[in-house]
Amino acid sequence: MKIDVIRPRDLGEPELSAWRSMRRASPHLASPWLAPEFAQAVSAVRDDARVAVIWENTEIAGFLPFEPCGPRAGRPLAAWITLAQGVVHRPDFEVKRGDLLKGCGLDVFEFEYLVGGQPWFTSEENRTAMLLDLESGYDGYIKFFRETSPKSYKTITYKERKLQRDLGPLTYEYASNDHFGTLLRWKSDQYRRIGRADRTAEPWVAALAERLRDIQTPEFSAPLSVLSIGDRPIAAHFGLVSEGVMAGWFPAYDPSLGSYSPGLIHHLRLVEAAASHGLRHIDTGTAGDYKQTICNGTLPLSEGVAARPSAASALHWLRTAPARKVKKTIVESPRLHALADRALKARGRS
Repeated sequence: MKIDVIRPRDLGEPELSAWRSMRRASPHLASPWLAPEFAQAVSAVRDDARVAVIWENTEIAGFLPFEPCGPRAGRPLAAWITLAQGVVHRPDFEVKRGDLLKGCGLDVFEFEYLVGGQPWFTSEENRTAMLLDLESGYDGYIKFFRETSPKSYKTITYKERKLQRDLGPLTYEYASNDHFGTLLRWKSDQYRRIGRADRTAEPWVAALAERLRDIQTPEFSAPLSVLSIGDRPIAAHFGLVSEGVMAGWFPAYDPSLGSYSPGLIHHLRLVEAAASHGLRHIDTGTAGDYKQTICNGTLPLSEGVAARPSAASALHWLRTAPARKVKKTIVESPRLHALADRALKARGRS
């Protein structure tokens, strides 16, 4: 086995073709976060983006997109925003963890949303991504929603009728060229209200989103979905699409119309449009209260740290283990989690 570490933007067409073929052969690698187009877009706005090209004899066997996070330590590429991570590989791929890390020039590899089928990395915590399963089409999804959450479904449809009575008819566009700036402002305000880090304010994230918007190919696209009343947008969603899967990224709505639940009304329009475009599912990210109501599928993910014995890995453990332990304690305690959430929201309002 040989491993070459290069910048994703330097990949040639043979490498890109191999990457796409591996994803088509393994459904668990279909997430747009694992697409070569995404890696190359990140590489265009960040100089520290890397990808390990893994060779067996004269054939490419896999790719690991990553970025540095300390001396001889790495994590998945654009780890701050991605919700699916791991090695993109051919179906018969096998590797020892130590050999993989050594070939990448790493002693430590952290991951938070590792997809399945990655036995070379040992998970420490299990996570769950919530999916909108569209294999049965829009009608199948609506049947699920009406049967499992009849009250929520009736409330959304009632609010949609009321919204149109009060303000006018709704229009929906699956892939719009307008209102992207409005969506980012809504999302920034939302992050501030809940006291979370504003990803839209990070220059490289904003530049990445703009670059992804320009990619419209059969293999990859990034549609901006908009629900409007006349010329006024009231809800929108920016997501990534590849291999029949949509990765949700920036959903937001006009907070002044919050009483009408425009975000949930938009959700039903997006599901209908996605199903009509042949998408198999929409990945909405990890669990949240409202997702338990609207989602009809799950995808297992895992979190952990892969390491090989070295002074660098020992130092990395000393630097990061306390923070991970504190985080784990807060997440696993409903009381501490609630207190932390209230503190973050209070800070966001200040």
